[in-house]
Amino acid sequence: MAGTPQQADNDLTAKARIRNAALALYADFGEDATAMRAIAEAAGVTVGLVVHHFRTKDGLREAIEQHILGLFSHAIDQAPLEGTAAAIAAARDEAVASMLARNPAVIGYLRRAVLDPTGHRGRILEMLTRLAADRVKTLRSAGVASVAQRDTSQTIGVMVRQLGQLFLQPMVDSMWAQLAGPDEAEHDKPHLVVKVHEPGAPGS
Repeated sequence: MAGTPQQADNDLTAKARIRNAALALYADFGEDATAMRAIAEAAGVTVGLVVHHFRTKDGLREAIEQHILGLFSHAIDQAPLEGTAAAIAAARDEAVASMLARNPAVIGYLRRAVLDPTGHRGRILEMLTRLAADRVKTLRSAGVASVAQRDTSQTIGVMVRQLGQLFLQPMVDSMWAQLAGPDEAEHDKPHLVVKVHEPGAPGS
């Protein structure tokens, strides 16, 4: 039986170590600034073994993005399908947020890949959008998701909720660090909420 993405994180095979090392380095320094030799050193293997498993940096990127897609898919599918449509959506958002908190390198990778989508680095956004669209379609067909919006708007809304805060939070943190006074605690920091409003909807 295939292991879960969480189990894959603890996989000590050379191939998994290489993938995880590349993910961490790409998150911190970017793909272009990371040499295959640095990846091999971080994984504790030879450059030849990196090439054996992944052939090129394109192969490494594909493995990393498939891994990230698996983490998202597993987190979403583990969320309970109970309660109202809003409760189900909130549970899925929370599951994704918890997964990302456990995988900070994924956050760093996504920030670089999505905000600077040069070359093939933008493919992860397409992959995650396709996953979100598939899950929205499944929930709508099962009658456990709102159908008040177009499915396209609903899918974009899911993506913005799950990733928008991820990308904008560093800006909030930076401004808070600059402006917060000595009598203000971390829990006083404004809470960032990101959402999409469909044209023609009430309040538009």
